[in-house]
Amino acid sequence: MRILLLIAALLASPAALAVQPDEILRDPALEARARAISKELRCLVCQNQSIDDSDATLARDLRIVVRDRLKAGDSDAQTVAFVVDRYGDFVLLRPPFKASTVILWIGPALILIAGMVGVFLWHRRRRGAVAAPVAPLTADERARVDALLAEKPER
Repeated sequence: MRILLLIAALLASPAALAVQPDEILRDPALEARARAISKELRCLVCQNQSIDDSDATLARDLRIVVRDRLKAGDSDAQTVAFVVDRYGDFVLLRPPFKASTVILWIGPALILIAGMVGVFLWHRRRRGAVAAPVAPLTADERARVDALLAEKPER
């Protein structure tokens, strides 16, 4: 049981250490909003973590910007729009579906379909090659094979 608790503590610790105590807002409601927004924004350094989970300096700066915007009275949408205006849709962990991001949404499905078609065609071609009948040897070919088999190898 202790090992499970230790593993859980180790897995939770990077996220717990990301937000520094000096960043936390005094108002619990504002802090909860800031944390919710931070979980939706991508760390531009790590790229596979939210700014809430990342301990990169840029992620810290973005967390502070989010908190400053909320303290200034911006709504959640305005705060996110402010960050997106600066860094583009890439900063969103879930980018919107629009012309500039369509490849992000459809690309994986297209790659999967292309792979399935490729495997199907490869399998079909391979099955056709195996099923092709082999022509029997002619009398001349058979005589040549018998002659080669009758020869003794020289050593």
